Amino acid sequence: MNGILNLSQGSIIALHAAMHLAKESGAPVTTEEAADALKVSRAHLSKILQRLTKAGIATAVRGPKGGYTLDKPLSEITLREVFEAIEGPMKFGRCLMDVPRCGKAGCMLGSMLDEVNKQVVKRFERRLSDL
Repeated sequence: MNGILNLSQGSIIALHAAMHLAKESGAPVTTEEAADALKVSRAHLSKILQRLTKAGIATAVRGPKGGYTLDKPLSEITLREVFEAIEGPMKFGRCLMDVPRCGKAGCMLGSMLDEVNKQVVKRFERRLSDL
């Protein structure tokens, strides 16, 4: 385990792919170019770019000079939007267990989970233009 907060490989690739498209200033980037630059599987990246397109974050440009571009200005795309295009809506619970076990005494971790959740949301609300 690399840390307490673990993100899926797909969501990590999506975040990096969005930033890669942002660096290209609107010029279409092929899946092959992006996969080579990010050192990821072309097939996996292709599926991720399709999801970003379906979510309205990216646009597929057809033709011999085609590829993918961002569909919105960087100031309108949040990390959370990119993450949720891959993972679905963020869900935050008050307990790490499926069924709370601490009972009436309250969580043994106190308010730590709420504090961590707030910090995660704060970071994911950052816009690509701020990075």
